[in-house]
Amino acid sequence: MLRRISLLISMVGIVAATSAASAAERFDSAYTKLKLDDCMMTSVPSQEGTDGGSWLCEGYRKIPVSVSEGDLRMFVSFGDNAANEMAASQTLSGFNSVNETLEWRLVESGGRQPFATILRWFVQTGEGGTDQVLIVTRLGLGATCQVARINATRTPDANARAREIADTRARAFQCGVDDLIRVNMTE
Repeated sequence: MLRRISLLISMVGIVAATSAASAAERFDSAYTKLKLDDCMMTSVPSQEGTDGGSWLCEGYRKIPVSVSEGDLRMFVSFGDNAANEMAASQTLSGFNSVNETLEWRLVESGGRQPFATILRWFVQTGEGGTDQVLIVTRLGLGATCQVARINATRTPDANARAREIADTRARAFQCGVDDLIRVNMTE
């Protein structure tokens, strides 16, 4: 019994130390523009009209940003291997487009390293309206994928919520294993 109590106290100490270390981390944001007219077109729209083309843009610290459009839906991925990352195949079910402002979440330790992005998407709803959705994407070679979708139309302080999810969940998120976090999403 004493051994169990000692083990439990040790585990609580480890969790407390981990939480304190996480709380001590400092996060910040950097912003870049995602203007397709300023990006290099890597494939032209198809003749059938279902493929709107692909672009390669420059992001924070020259990180490649891959944007493609197909069947009136956008796909956004990041990094030197962006086209082969999970994010390159992730989109919303409704017709959509992306905003021009891309937020990069940075951890101060290690020289302001980006670990996630937040991008606002505009999605047509079944009712003929448009919802705004913030998508948090994890960055990492072989591990770039969407972490969360926050319906900004229905979520008060959606930007703060997206940052909180990015800062606390993105780095440990396992692409293809962990469930996508959905906040006030109907799809």
